[in-house]
Amino acid sequence: MIALEGITLDYPGPGGGVVHALRGVDLHIQPGEIFGIIGRSGAGKSSLVRCINLLNRPTAGKVSVAGTELTSLGAAGLRAARRDIGMVFQHFNLLSSRTVYGNVALPLELAGMDKAAIRARVEPLLELVGLAALADRYPAQISGGQKQRVGIARALASRPKVLLSDEATSALDPETTRAILALLQKINRELGLTIVLITHQMQVIKQIAHRVAVMEAGRVVEEGTVLDVFTRPREAITRSLIDEVMPQSLPASVRRHMAQLQAALPAGQDGRLLRLVYASARAEQPLLSRLIREHGVDVSVLHGQMDEIQGQTFGALAIYVSGPAPAVQAVSDGLAANGVQVQDLTQETDGKDATHV
Repeated sequence: MIALEGITLDYPGPGGGVVHALRGVDLHIQPGEIFGIIGRSGAGKSSLVRCINLLNRPTAGKVSVAGTELTSLGAAGLRAARRDIGMVFQHFNLLSSRTVYGNVALPLELAGMDKAAIRARVEPLLELVGLAALADRYPAQISGGQKQRVGIARALASRPKVLLSDEATSALDPETTRAILALLQKINRELGLTIVLITHQMQVIKQIAHRVAVMEAGRVVEEGTVLDVFTRPREAITRSLIDEVMPQSLPASVRRHMAQLQAALPAGQDGRLLRLVYASARAEQPLLSRLIREHGVDVSVLHGQMDEIQGQTFGALAIYVSGPAPAVQAVSDGLAANGVQVQDLTQETDGKDATHV
């Protein structure tokens, strides 16, 4: 549905220099998926999403949407192609002098549609976003979440194939954010719309996205399904973003407890602090209890958290395993053999710094 190839974007910088906003980005987004793009401020994510509809024209590279290469089009062709791309903005961008109905109808009026056709298009959209009863109100008379619903309905008025959402929930409170994300999921499900979601909040990605790209300094540094990225982050920036949802660092109290357990170990016994990361069905298997019975080790659960990504369970568990060295190793190997990620943090917690994995 969307193909970005070698996208580079340069801006004039202060003192005659150049700002490299994007540095050779390649992305392929499939039809009907919700694709998240996440990064800190200045990572280039908003610059990138605006390249998809050529609000930002890349310095180099190709942009294709629904089989059409936008970067090769002239002005008239680009205007026509943009009808397939809706966009929702962070600050709503509603006209204060127009009603809810009038704001949604605006792009259709500009396209020259007659009033009857506009009404037939706008009224079902207001029903879809839950604003049919507020059609005659003005932006000043509705809440922030309702304003964003107007923005979504307006973006859908031209029946696009792609919906771009640029930080659409960052100005909203958590409850309203969840409601807007649920609405986007509904639109994706019922209309089959491809959605590209720009955000700096991993909680947003966790709730709604199928796949995610992590950006840093104008580059995509990590990409994959949301579950894979959450459970197998490779880059420091990804771990930092996930930390907002599931802490990646073990508390100091866990390190102190582990040190106490180490100090109390009988001679000839081994003790290890293991962090287990697991997902989906593996989270529900009695694997650890079976390995404890088989190898006769002692296990203390020191820290843990479980969560869910769109119906799939995932979590992390910090355990201290003690017993004969071969048995401790066998437990670690048995967990890894069953698809659990095993991170040995024993040596890291012997030092002064917090473990960060």
